[in-house]
Amino acid sequence: MILWFAGMAVVAVWVVFRDPAIDLRLIVAGALLPDLVDGMLSIAGFVGPWPAHTLAASASLLAGVMLATRGRRLLRRRLLALPIGSLLHLVLDGAWADATVFWWPGLGVEVGDQVLPSIERGPVNLVLELAGAVALAWAWRRFRLFEPERRDQLLRTGRIGRDLLG
Repeated sequence: MILWFAGMAVVAVWVVFRDPAIDLRLIVAGALLPDLVDGMLSIAGFVGPWPAHTLAASASLLAGVMLATRGRRLLRRRLLALPIGSLLHLVLDGAWADATVFWWPGLGVEVGDQVLPSIERGPVNLVLELAGAVALAWAWRRFRLFEPERRDQLLRTGRIGRDLLG
């Protein structure tokens, strides 16, 4: 699942923050990160697909960004998009519905055999991917990404024009 997380994360961040300076590329990367990490860990056979779907993982990512960027305000502002995207993933994935995983290790360290929520949903994913595509289409029009210079700015900096605030 890519379009669901990417599209809905972009729309959610715009609706909540309305900040043209936020790096939307990092929002999308953060929104895809939990499934990428847990999928790779599962494929490698290290652990079941759950560690990145915990609140502790997103909080650790946030703490890591805060610690690594002390005294570098602009870098911090940019990198905060990663944990924001990661937290949005947890919301969009319904990760909070599995309290044992979401609150790990607060409710105990044993989580049992877990399946990625994206895989567990099965055919519902098609509907969610379509909703994500609609969200991305909305962003395309709202941010006027059909204009080459705006699209280039987004790809180069992750930002959209300040004139789009109105």
